[in-house]
Amino acid sequence: MAEQQIFRHTLSNGMTLLAERMDHVRSATMYLLVPAGFTHDPADRPGTATVLSEMLIRGAGDRDSKELSLALDNLGTDRNESVGPFNIVLSAGTLARNLPAILDLYADVVRRPHLPDDELEPVQNLALEDILGLEDSPQEKVILELKSRYYPPPLNRNRYGTVEGIQALTPAAIRQYYGDRFRASGAILSVAGAVDWPALKVQAERLFGDWPGGATPEPAPVAHVPKSAHIQKDTQQTQIALAFPSAPFSDPDYYAARGAVGVLSGGMSARLFTEVREKRGLCYSVYASHDTVKDRGTVIGYSGTRTDRAQQTLDVMVGEFKRLKDGITTDEVDRVRAALKTSLVMQQESTSARAGSMASDWFYLNRVRTVEEVQAAIDGLTPAKILAHLERFPVRDLTVVTLGPDALTVPV
Repeated sequence: MAEQQIFRHTLSNGMTLLAERMDHVRSATMYLLVPAGFTHDPADRPGTATVLSEMLIRGAGDRDSKELSLALDNLGTDRNESVGPFNIVLSAGTLARNLPAILDLYADVVRRPHLPDDELEPVQNLALEDILGLEDSPQEKVILELKSRYYPPPLNRNRYGTVEGIQALTPAAIRQYYGDRFRASGAILSVAGAVDWPALKVQAERLFGDWPGGATPEPAPVAHVPKSAHIQKDTQQTQIALAFPSAPFSDPDYYAARGAVGVLSGGMSARLFTEVREKRGLCYSVYASHDTVKDRGTVIGYSGTRTDRAQQTLDVMVGEFKRLKDGITTDEVDRVRAALKTSLVMQQESTSARAGSMASDWFYLNRVRTVEEVQAAIDGLTPAKILAHLERFPVRDLTVVTLGPDALTVPV
């Protein structure tokens, strides 16, 4: 494997520029993270960050909304705007020769957006449609309800916001949020692909070097005790979601935590799929995943099943989670390692994945991990390491949220 070419530069205003040159590609992708995610939403206007992320591309610099869209389309841009707990993320992939023009456009988007008054109502309507759409997506709804009860405020919010919060937004409120949050401090520009680092560095200084810093600090989570709950709903199925603490991304045990989740839910031969779905036929969908929110890690489990099988499904799921500590085989860990290595190799072949991974590394770790470092962590996974992790983070203190006709009894 060719040696990685990773570059870093900190602008005088605190903005971080990251780049990885990938000699085998002719494209490039940029990720721009601005610390303006939904945990910063004003308490009386949940959903502000989501509405702002849509408003940003409705005209910027000397282009109105249509002209900006045409300019991005003419460059063949594969773009996306998203909102996470801590950041608004703008990403764009294109041919490498178009990267300088893309960066010029996105400098306008984040520094000189029009935020036009007459565009707010349509954007609000889109946001309200998204909230209403959750009623037709019970799986996503029960996971959001779980997180709202498991995480402390403001980490328990979600990107959708609330109907009341979206309706309360005004053009002045959007501009206020933009003015408070869109600063260079904490912003990360990550670029991967056929990158000319010296030229990129000069352009980043020209576009962002005089962007004011000084964003307000992140709100600190408040004291909180997670609570299980049942949400009454007249449905044919019961949705089950559970959560318990695990190692976060920054913890040395992170890959052991990923290994434990992989044994449970890493493909059709994993334990949850085999025991809950294949042997007993209790449900069509069952899985476990690992979630990191800054300094806390969480294992999340989900299943959706018929109401008359819901209690048995929950019992078997929890039983499989708890059975992990009784032993893990070498074959199971080999399969987990194979899946993680495949994911790592595929990431190395994608400019989008590399730009996103570098930005994530810098946000969570304040450094960029090399492929060798990640590879060593994966190679180092053993049954003993995963079992040691489970001693440190045992499966207990479950928070369980169900959605359906009848409440369930949480196994102890």
